[in-house]
Amino acid sequence: MKLTAIVLIFFFAFTSCSEQEYEQHIYAVSISNEPNKLQEYLAYHASVWPEVEAGFKLAGYKEIKMFRFEQFIVMQIKVPAGANLSEMSKKAADSHPRCAEWNQLMDTYQIGLPGTSSGQKWVELKEFYSFKSFYNGS
Repeated sequence: MKLTAIVLIFFFAFTSCSEQEYEQHIYAVSISNEPNKLQEYLAYHASVWPEVEAGFKLAGYKEIKMFRFEQFIVMQIKVPAGANLSEMSKKAADSHPRCAEWNQLMDTYQIGLPGTSSGQKWVELKEFYSFKSFYNGS
């Protein structure tokens, strides 16, 4: 019984510590309505260049996920808590010439969402509702 309690205490302590070390940010952008732009963008992301993913890792990104509905793209990133996202982005881009090339190429597909300022593309989405249940049945 004592061993079970110790294991559970360690599990919960480890879980809560690891979750506190990272924070999540969510961004959105649109893809150009020009013919084939969306298909090309998706094809590139189906096999992201290895240098780009190595740059993400070097810069400290824990996780990056992308979702879409038609031309609307949402990107979820997980980074160390309190990280300077501008510095992380620059570090990733500077890590290899192919990373900067990737960013320039992807920029040609992206357009700002309605309501963004001229030249602005990616915008951070702000959470306005959250629900969490700790109830797990029976």
